[in-house]
Amino acid sequence: MILLVEDHGAVRILTMNRPEKRNALNTELTQCLLDALRSSDKDESIGCILLTGAGQGFCAGADLGEFKSLQDPQAAERRAELTMQLHLVFSKISKPVVTAINGAAMGGGAGLAIAGDMAVMAQSAKLGYPEPKHGIVAAIVMANLVRQAGRKAAFELVSLGEPIDAARALQLGMVNYVVSDSEFLIRSISIAEKLAAVPGPAMKETKRLFHQMADLPLAAALERGRDANKRMRNFRKPGRE
Repeated sequence: MILLVEDHGAVRILTMNRPEKRNALNTELTQCLLDALRSSDKDESIGCILLTGAGQGFCAGADLGEFKSLQDPQAAERRAELTMQLHLVFSKISKPVVTAINGAAMGGGAGLAIAGDMAVMAQSAKLGYPEPKHGIVAAIVMANLVRQAGRKAAFELVSLGEPIDAARALQLGMVNYVVSDSEFLIRSISIAEKLAAVPGPAMKETKRLFHQMADLPLAAALERGRDANKRMRNFRKPGRE
Protein backbone atom coordinates (compact mmCIF):
# COMPACT_ATOMS: atom_id res chain seq x y z
CA MET A 1 0.00 0.00 0.00
CA ILE A 2 1.37 3.39 -0.98
CA LEU A 3 -0.54 5.07 1.87
CA LEU A 4 -1.10 3.34 5.18
CA VAL A 5 -4.26 4.21 7.12
CA GLU A 6 -4.60 3.31 10.79
CA ASP A 7 -7.08 4.50 13.39
CA HIS A 8 -5.75 5.09 16.89
CA GLY A 9 -8.99 5.80 18.72
CA ALA A 10 -10.33 9.06 17.28
CA VAL A 11 -7.00 9.80 15.59
CA ARG A 12 -6.51 8.67 12.00
CA ILE A 13 -2.86 8.14 11.15
CA LEU A 14 -1.93 8.52 7.47
CA THR A 15 1.55 7.23 6.69
CA MET A 16 3.14 7.91 3.31
CA ASN A 17 4.61 4.54 2.42
CA ARG A 18 7.32 4.83 -0.22
CA PRO A 19 10.35 4.52 2.07
CA GLU A 20 12.58 3.34 -0.80
CA LYS A 21 11.86 6.71 -2.49
CA ARG A 22 11.92 8.69 0.77
CA ASN A 23 8.13 8.97 0.34
CA ALA A 24 8.48 11.11 -2.78
CA LEU A 25 5.14 12.32 -4.12
CA ASN A 26 4.22 10.63 -7.35
CA THR A 27 0.75 11.08 -8.84
CA GLU A 28 -0.63 7.99 -7.11
CA LEU A 29 0.51 8.99 -3.63
CA THR A 30 -0.62 12.59 -4.14
CA GLN A 31 -4.10 11.47 -5.16
CA CYS A 32 -4.28 8.92 -2.32
CA LEU A 33 -3.37 11.60 0.22
CA LEU A 34 -5.95 14.02 -1.11
CA ASP A 35 -8.67 11.33 -1.10
CA ALA A 36 -7.71 10.12 2.39
CA LEU A 37 -7.78 13.60 3.90
CA ARG A 38 -11.21 14.27 2.42
CA SER A 39 -12.66 10.92 3.46
CA SER A 40 -11.21 11.24 6.98
CA ASP A 41 -12.88 14.62 7.30
CA LYS A 42 -16.26 13.02 6.54
CA ASP A 43 -15.77 10.17 9.04
CA GLU A 44 -17.68 11.11 12.20
CA SER A 45 -15.60 8.71 14.31
CA ILE A 46 -12.42 10.68 13.56
CA GLY A 47 -11.53 13.82 15.50
CA CYS A 48 -8.00 14.50 14.26
CA ILE A 49 -5.72 13.41 11.42
CA LEU A 50 -2.00 12.73 11.86
CA LEU A 51 0.26 12.68 8.78
CA THR A 52 3.72 11.12 8.82
CA GLY A 53 6.13 9.16 6.66
CA ALA A 54 7.40 5.58 6.67
CA GLY A 55 11.08 4.86 7.14
CA GLN A 56 13.66 7.53 7.89
CA GLY A 57 12.20 10.37 5.86
CA PHE A 58 8.98 12.35 6.03
CA CYS A 59 8.74 13.24 2.34
CA ALA A 60 11.37 14.07 -0.28
CA GLY A 61 8.94 16.18 -2.29
CA ALA A 62 7.92 15.59 -5.88
CA ASP A 63 9.03 12.38 -7.56
CA LEU A 64 11.43 13.91 -10.08
CA GLY A 65 11.67 10.64 -11.97
CA GLU A 66 7.96 10.78 -12.72
CA PHE A 67 8.10 14.47 -13.61
CA LYS A 68 10.60 13.74 -16.36
CA SER A 69 7.96 11.62 -18.08
CA LEU A 70 5.33 14.37 -18.04
CA GLN A 71 6.08 15.64 -21.53
CA ASP A 72 2.42 16.23 -22.41
CA PRO A 73 1.50 19.81 -21.39
CA GLN A 74 -2.00 18.70 -20.39
CA ALA A 75 -0.60 15.94 -18.17
CA ALA A 76 1.74 18.45 -16.54
CA GLU A 77 -1.18 20.84 -16.01
CA ARG A 78 -3.30 18.11 -14.39
CA ARG A 79 -0.44 17.20 -12.07
CA ALA A 80 0.07 20.84 -11.05
CA GLU A 81 -3.65 21.14 -10.30
CA LEU A 82 -3.56 17.95 -8.20
CA THR A 83 -0.58 19.24 -6.22
CA MET A 84 -2.31 22.56 -5.58
CA GLN A 85 -5.47 20.82 -4.38
CA LEU A 86 -3.47 18.66 -1.96
CA HIS A 87 -1.80 21.66 -0.34
CA LEU A 88 -5.11 23.55 -0.22
CA VAL A 89 -7.18 20.77 1.34
CA PHE A 90 -5.50 21.05 4.77
CA SER A 91 -7.14 24.44 5.34
CA LYS A 92 -10.47 23.42 3.80
CA ILE A 93 -11.30 20.31 5.82
CA SER A 94 -12.88 20.76 9.25
CA LYS A 95 -10.77 18.20 11.15
CA PRO A 96 -7.44 19.40 12.57
CA VAL A 97 -4.32 17.91 11.00
CA VAL A 98 -1.06 17.28 12.86
CA THR A 99 2.02 16.67 10.74
CA ALA A 100 4.57 14.41 12.40
CA ILE A 101 7.87 15.21 10.67
CA ASN A 102 9.93 12.11 11.36
CA GLY A 103 12.81 12.84 8.97
CA ALA A 104 13.85 14.95 6.01
CA ALA A 105 11.02 17.04 4.53
CA MET A 106 12.16 18.65 1.29
CA GLY A 107 10.46 20.69 -1.42
CA GLY A 108 6.87 19.56 -1.69
CA GLY A 109 7.50 17.47 1.42
CA ALA A 110 8.40 20.62 3.36
CA GLY A 111 5.19 22.12 2.02
CA LEU A 112 3.20 19.20 3.42
CA ALA A 113 5.10 19.40 6.72
CA ILE A 114 3.88 22.93 7.41
CA ALA A 115 0.47 22.62 5.73
CA GLY A 116 -1.12 21.04 8.79
CA ASP A 117 -2.70 22.95 11.66
CA MET A 118 0.05 21.84 14.05
CA ALA A 119 3.46 20.29 13.44
CA VAL A 120 5.71 18.09 15.55
CA MET A 121 9.30 17.66 14.35
CA ALA A 122 11.81 15.01 15.35
CA GLN A 123 15.05 16.46 16.67
CA SER A 124 17.13 14.91 13.88
CA ALA A 125 14.79 15.97 11.06
CA LYS A 126 15.58 18.58 8.40
CA LEU A 127 13.32 20.84 6.40
CA GLY A 128 14.13 22.70 3.21
CA TYR A 129 13.28 23.86 -0.29
CA PRO A 130 16.13 22.70 -2.57
CA GLU A 131 14.32 23.58 -5.81
CA PRO A 132 16.66 26.50 -6.74
CA LYS A 133 19.63 24.12 -6.75
CA HIS A 134 17.83 22.10 -9.44
CA GLY A 135 17.05 25.19 -11.49
CA ILE A 136 13.35 25.20 -10.59
CA VAL A 137 11.07 27.22 -8.32
CA ALA A 138 9.38 26.24 -5.03
CA ALA A 139 6.17 27.55 -6.52
CA ILE A 140 3.05 26.02 -4.97
CA VAL A 141 4.64 25.42 -1.56
CA MET A 142 5.71 29.07 -1.38
CA ALA A 143 2.13 30.19 -0.69
CA ASN A 144 2.00 28.48 2.71
CA LEU A 145 5.59 29.32 3.60
CA VAL A 146 5.22 33.10 3.22
CA ARG A 147 2.19 32.95 5.54
CA GLN A 148 3.96 31.03 8.27
CA ALA A 149 7.54 32.30 8.34
CA GLY A 150 8.81 35.87 8.27
CA ARG A 151 9.32 37.36 4.82
CA LYS A 152 13.11 37.47 5.06
CA ALA A 153 13.33 33.89 6.34
CA ALA A 154 10.88 32.63 3.73
CA PHE A 155 12.86 34.24 0.92
CA GLU A 156 16.07 32.78 2.29
CA LEU A 157 14.58 29.29 2.25
CA VAL A 158 13.16 29.42 -1.29
CA SER A 159 16.12 31.26 -2.85
CA LEU A 160 19.19 29.64 -1.32
CA GLY A 161 17.70 26.17 -1.01
CA GLU A 162 19.64 25.36 2.16
CA PRO A 163 17.93 23.01 4.64
CA ILE A 164 17.32 24.03 8.23
CA ASP A 165 17.31 21.90 11.36
CA ALA A 166 14.45 21.39 13.79
CA ALA A 167 15.63 24.10 16.18
CA ARG A 168 15.58 26.75 13.41
CA ALA A 169 12.18 25.55 12.17
CA LEU A 170 10.83 26.00 15.69
CA GLN A 171 12.40 29.44 15.96
CA LEU A 172 10.74 30.52 12.71
CA GLY A 173 7.34 29.28 13.87
CA MET A 174 7.13 26.60 11.17
CA VAL A 175 6.58 23.84 13.75
CA ASN A 176 5.04 23.73 17.22
CA TYR A 177 7.25 21.20 18.97
CA VAL A 178 10.66 19.58 18.58
CA VAL A 179 10.82 16.16 20.22
CA SER A 180 13.58 13.61 20.70
CA ASP A 181 13.55 10.87 18.08
CA SER A 182 12.80 8.21 20.70
CA GLU A 183 9.65 9.97 21.98
CA PHE A 184 8.61 11.54 18.71
CA LEU A 185 5.69 9.33 17.65
CA ILE A 186 4.24 8.96 21.15
CA ARG A 187 4.25 12.74 21.62
CA SER A 188 2.74 13.34 18.18
CA ILE A 189 -0.13 10.95 18.85
CA SER A 190 -0.69 12.49 22.29
CA ILE A 191 -1.09 15.95 20.78
CA ALA A 192 -3.45 14.60 18.11
CA GLU A 193 -5.52 12.88 20.82
CA LYS A 194 -5.92 16.18 22.67
CA LEU A 195 -7.18 17.85 19.50
CA ALA A 196 -9.51 14.93 18.79
CA ALA A 197 -11.02 15.33 22.27
CA VAL A 198 -12.24 18.87 21.54
CA PRO A 199 -16.01 18.80 20.79
CA GLY A 200 -16.52 18.58 17.03
CA PRO A 201 -18.65 21.71 16.47
CA ALA A 202 -16.23 23.88 18.45
CA MET A 203 -13.19 22.53 16.59
CA LYS A 204 -14.89 22.91 13.22
CA GLU A 205 -15.77 26.53 13.91
CA THR A 206 -12.34 27.25 15.39
CA LYS A 207 -10.54 25.94 12.34
CA ARG A 208 -12.89 27.60 9.86
CA LEU A 209 -12.62 30.95 11.61
CA PHE A 210 -8.85 30.68 12.06
CA HIS A 211 -8.17 30.18 8.37
CA GLN A 212 -10.60 32.92 7.39
CA MET A 213 -9.06 35.43 9.79
CA ALA A 214 -5.53 34.67 8.62
CA ASP A 215 -6.26 36.32 5.27
CA LEU A 216 -8.61 39.12 6.32
CA PRO A 217 -8.02 42.76 7.32
CA LEU A 218 -8.52 43.42 11.03
CA ALA A 219 -12.00 44.93 10.81
CA ALA A 220 -13.35 42.11 8.66
CA ALA A 221 -11.71 39.51 10.91
CA LEU A 222 -13.33 41.04 13.99
CA GLU A 223 -16.70 40.96 12.27
CA ARG A 224 -16.27 37.24 11.55
CA GLY A 225 -15.31 36.73 15.17
CA ARG A 226 -18.42 38.59 16.32
CA ASP A 227 -20.63 36.40 14.12
CA ALA A 228 -18.98 33.24 15.46
CA ASN A 229 -19.41 34.51 19.01
CA LYS A 230 -23.16 34.69 18.44
CA ARG A 231 -23.17 31.05 17.32
CA MET A 232 -21.13 29.81 20.28
CA ARG A 233 -24.24 29.17 22.40
CA ASN A 234 -24.82 26.14 20.17
CA PHE A 235 -21.46 24.66 21.21
CA ARG A 236 -22.36 24.41 24.89
CA LYS A 237 -22.82 20.95 26.30
CA PRO A 238 -26.27 20.00 27.65
CA GLY A 239 -26.79 21.05 31.25
CA ARG A 240 -24.46 24.02 31.10
CA GLU A 241 -25.68 27.58 31.41
